[in-house]
Amino acid sequence: MGAVDGCRATGDDGSGPAGRIPEPAGRIPEPAGRTDGSAGRIQLRAAASRFTAYGKDLLRGEWLRIVVEPAREFRRRGVPGVALGILAVLAVIVVHELIRTRTGAVAIRLTGEVRGDLPLPLVLLRTPVSLVLTDPGLPVWAGLPKLFLAFALAELVLGRTRTLLIACATSLAGTLGARVMIALGHGPLGLPPETAHVLDTGPSAAVAGLFAYLAVVRRAPVLALLTTAVIVVPSVLRPNLAGREHLLAVGLALVLGAAASVRSRQPGGESAAAVAG
Repeated sequence: MGAVDGCRATGDDGSGPAGRIPEPAGRIPEPAGRTDGSAGRIQLRAAASRFTAYGKDLLRGEWLRIVVEPAREFRRRGVPGVALGILAVLAVIVVHELIRTRTGAVAIRLTGEVRGDLPLPLVLLRTPVSLVLTDPGLPVWAGLPKLFLAFALAELVLGRTRTLLIACATSLAGTLGARVMIALGHGPLGLPPETAHVLDTGPSAAVAGLFAYLAVVRRAPVLALLTTAVIVVPSVLRPNLAGREHLLAVGLALVLGAAASVRSRQPGGESAAAVAG
């Protein structure tokens, strides 16, 4: 009986304190007082940390693809690597000064003035000059940095030929699309008939198209968002000829950029992200 009593006293039969089942090794007990609310806050902090890390990686990658790599290409090629940007700025300045003279104004009007009421063949012939013909009533100097950056960056990344093709295609898409909208007349997709007499010139549609195309082929979502927001928001708030043309230019550039990206991922396809020589 003494042995039995001693066994019971020490809890060897599992009924006393010494008979409690020990915690599994490696298990961390729940701290006293922890609630579901604190666990939720921990999950939110972990999600915020993951989101912050993703954002940093996204911005770092975009910085490398949009700024660092083109800068290296510029150091390799020098000033000839941004010749299109320089020529575009100089052409806009020269045309802007010519149009302020009587003879120059007549010459520029006959070679670069584009309106929706002109015959389509004449519009196509005047399109190259209209790209560097800005609105005489607007300050020309404010848009020159953006013009240079768009053409210079595109030339460093895409090469000279593709830059010219994208600039001309997006600008022409805006011009032709505007003619269709004018033909539709008043309505959500149309433009008032009097818009056909508005001067349709300037490189802004080409600039918007180049930035949008670069944002797609260089996988730069921040640049794509900024480009789209700058174009879409003013056009929605105040619909006009220029805003509609910009929307069409950006839309075509996004489609062309997506097609180029898909083609570059195909076996044997040219890498759209590679810097063109």
